[in-house]
Amino acid sequence: MSKILIIIPPERFRDEELFITKEELEKNGHSIVISSTREGIINGSRGGKAQSEVTIDKINTGEYDAVVFVGGGGSRLLFNNQDAIRIAQEMNNQNKIVSAICFAPVILANAGVLRGKKATVCGTEAKVIEDRGAQYMGPGVTVDGNIITGNAPKASKLFGQKINDLLKS
Repeated sequence: MSKILIIIPPERFRDEELFITKEELEKNGHSIVISSTREGIINGSRGGKAQSEVTIDKINTGEYDAVVFVGGGGSRLLFNNQDAIRIAQEMNNQNKIVSAICFAPVILANAGVLRGKKATVCGTEAKVIEDRGAQYMGPGVTVDGNIITGNAPKASKLFGQKINDLLKS
């Protein structure tokens, strides 16, 4: 099975986007490593807690088959984070799965990996990804090549399933 890197913001990640997506991936036997800009317990926006095992500045993308960027209000702290951008670019350049949900597709847009791609994002950020070359597709989950984007917590289950589908192919 695959090894998947899930990157969460250092505060206020959206609980469903982490926990439901992670559950879908683990149901298919994938191993998960949770990372952020700091190690330790990180609080979600809905009261959940997650353990960041490693900081993103220490990530070697060669060790992972996919990356998942989780949204929530805190993901704004990663929009221009150079380590997050590096990870998105390296994973994309290695033709690995690059995925993001809610606000987090802005990270992918800022990394340049959505240029010329169909994508979705939280509606308030649609213009941001369009300004960086993405074709905004509206609510739900969008798959374009190795890129998977979801727009909101309610898309978390389908988002996880689409990552699984791409890992199988």
